[in-house]
Amino acid sequence: MTAQRFQGKVAVVTGGNSGIGLGVAKAYAQEGAQVAITGRNGRTLEAAAKEIGDGTLVIQSDAGKVAEIEVAMKKIKERFGRIDALFVNAGVAKLVPFEQVTEELFDETVGINLKGVFFTVQKAIPLMPKGSAIVLNASINAHLGMPGTTVYGSTKAGVVNMAKTLSAELLEKGIRVNAVSPGPITSALLRDGPQDKIQETKEWIQGQIPLKRFGTPEEIAAGVLYLTSPESAFVLGAELIIDGGMSTL
Repeated sequence: MTAQRFQGKVAVVTGGNSGIGLGVAKAYAQEGAQVAITGRNGRTLEAAAKEIGDGTLVIQSDAGKVAEIEVAMKKIKERFGRIDALFVNAGVAKLVPFEQVTEELFDETVGINLKGVFFTVQKAIPLMPKGSAIVLNASINAHLGMPGTTVYGSTKAGVVNMAKTLSAELLEKGIRVNAVSPGPITSALLRDGPQDKIQETKEWIQGQIPLKRFGTPEEIAAGVLYLTSPESAFVLGAELIIDGGMSTL
């Protein structure tokens, strides 16, 4: 493995302004890529760009709106001309009991986590040459029957399947598609609410993880970069579960 696997390459990360997305964008930049990130929050986008480094293309864009996805791809084309590595990470997770799910919550979750993923890939394909690669961000909730995750888990199961079906669709174009399914990650969980309740929940979750700790964005980034690098040239339609054994042991 070389330290600059993405030198001269263009990497795009949706939802690259925080958490896993920011960790992946920083990893791409550290390995020599030109990086573009998208996100809905202009303030966090600018802060993220400073962390990623000079030359980062920042695009304020709602991943659930096809028109905004199209505008984002146009800006990427104007700046870089192509996409070599695409991490479709933007998503939403609002976990509520089944009986409390509203039509608004359902539509927002499906709109971003499924529709947004589908059309991000569709609109990016014209910019992706043969040999480029896509990684979709799913979740171990695609496999677990966890209370409060009916809508979220369903969409992430759809993302796992989409990685397989898109692999078949894009095979002739020479574009590989795979998925990562993270478990509990430090920066992506439990930031709002009473601190005592948050701590209690964190301890309960940590107790369910065989490794007895949360993962980090850097650990997810390692998997994403592998799946978009030449080292994974024989990996297609696969799901890489990165969860400390939570869903597998």
